[in-house]
Amino acid sequence: MSAGATSGLLAGFAALALAELVSAAVRPEAGPVVAVGGAAIDRTPASVKDWAIKEFGTDDKLVLQLGILTVLAVPALVLGLVALRRRRIAAAGVLFFGVVGALAATGRPDSTGFRDAFPSLAGSIVGAGLLYVLGGRLATAAPGGDRAEVPSESGDAARSEQPTTGGWDRRGFVVAATGAAAASAGVGALGRSFNASRGKAAVASREAVELPAPASPARAVPSGAQARVPGVSSFTTSNKDFYRVDTALVVPKVNAATWSLRIHGKGVTRATRLSFADLLGRGLIERDITLTCVSNEVGGPYVGNARWIGVRLADLLAESGVVPPSRGGPADQLVARSVDGMTIGTPVDDVMDGRDAMLALGMNGEPLPFTHGFPVRMLVPGLYGYVSACKWIEDIELTTFDAYDPYWVKRDWAREAPVKTQSRIDTPKPFARPKAGTVMVAGVAWAQHRGIDKVEVRVDDGPWRAADLAAEDTRDTWRQWSFPWRATPGGHTLTVRATDRTGAIQTARRTRTIPDGASGRHSVVVTVD
Repeated sequence: MSAGATSGLLAGFAALALAELVSAAVRPEAGPVVAVGGAAIDRTPASVKDWAIKEFGTDDKLVLQLGILTVLAVPALVLGLVALRRRRIAAAGVLFFGVVGALAATGRPDSTGFRDAFPSLAGSIVGAGLLYVLGGRLATAAPGGDRAEVPSESGDAARSEQPTTGGWDRRGFVVAATGAAAASAGVGALGRSFNASRGKAAVASREAVELPAPASPARAVPSGAQARVPGVSSFTTSNKDFYRVDTALVVPKVNAATWSLRIHGKGVTRATRLSFADLLGRGLIERDITLTCVSNEVGGPYVGNARWIGVRLADLLAESGVVPPSRGGPADQLVARSVDGMTIGTPVDDVMDGRDAMLALGMNGEPLPFTHGFPVRMLVPGLYGYVSACKWIEDIELTTFDAYDPYWVKRDWAREAPVKTQSRIDTPKPFARPKAGTVMVAGVAWAQHRGIDKVEVRVDDGPWRAADLAAEDTRDTWRQWSFPWRATPGGHTLTVRATDRTGAIQTARRTRTIPDGASGRHSVVVTVD
């Protein structure tokens, strides 16, 4: 029985290994684990995705891929046991899973067509063949099995069952299984190496980028923008610490030398195609902008502030003849498309109302990291990322909200999603045990494109007290705050709320992140010694 299960696992391993190698000749995204994972993401309810992000954070994609491998291991074990008696049925089962992988690959939004089916199909053929061979070595190992397939006396292709005289072919199985395992490991390693080498041209193109000095530089961050309290987030979030939330199981490696952006659609009088060099040659703007993910829970980590450099998006649209709907234009939605098939819809009025919406080329003084959209990404201050921050962008289409629902809207998120006024306590941490006396409570607040006017802190059920605000950089960035609390022994609940520059106070009403972002006030419970 254990040998049968082992043969199933080895067949599955061989299938995935060869698929990895073939995907190097097609594209990494066509590999079965990535393809099935992407299909699973596309079909997963928004609430489940939100839960995964909450529970696993930026490791959600790794957890998904490990989960897929675990799930695939179960039918592999079963098919291995089936092969003890019914080799052909077991081999057909492996082929069936190959077809499932092929359908998943060709059904992805970024699919290149039938070529994407090759890795899964090729892998399943090898896996099925291996399981058939290993099953032959185990034919007499089935419980109660005392008969084996042997050639008929006529010597033709027909086969008949004859009683066996001994045990199963242990030596033949061990040799075959060991050889299959070693070959599969080598093929898989070779496939990973080839897939990694496919991105070398893209890596080289990024290393060759020299960002020019911006025509409109960002102003210097005020010296008082960083609260001088240990434990508070850095005012500028480093690239390595900046949150990443997207659906890409394989980070696209796009060659800037061959990349281009197409602008077209409703109301576009001059369809445009721009290269990366075209964008670099324009007058660039540089701005500090805080981005927030709609999946950010109250007090959550999916918010960060960076210095971006890029091309003002409103200028590109105006040059293409686009007129915002507020001035009579026919298109009210801009649909941005990524190289991985993601679609993001943004209100045209928000892009062209004077805010610093841009196609970003750089982040914190260097070309965009691949994980954050190299060579070009879009961002619009004041809107959640799922309606504004398209990474790896390659296409902009002007259309209407009535005519088209982008990726997340099809999954029950709101069409329009301005960032809600929020604040967070960075220190003390939940369940901290500070000493009695003066304890500095501090954190960040944000209301992008409106700005933060006031932050208040409440201890237990006491009155709201004004916190000290750090200097404001711009209304598109978060703002730090601090509050000296005279802590007394015992358990206490600290709560924070912000007021934006429109006078709107952060609501106490708790809502989920779906459909347009979480609301509520962040609290932490501490025990003062």
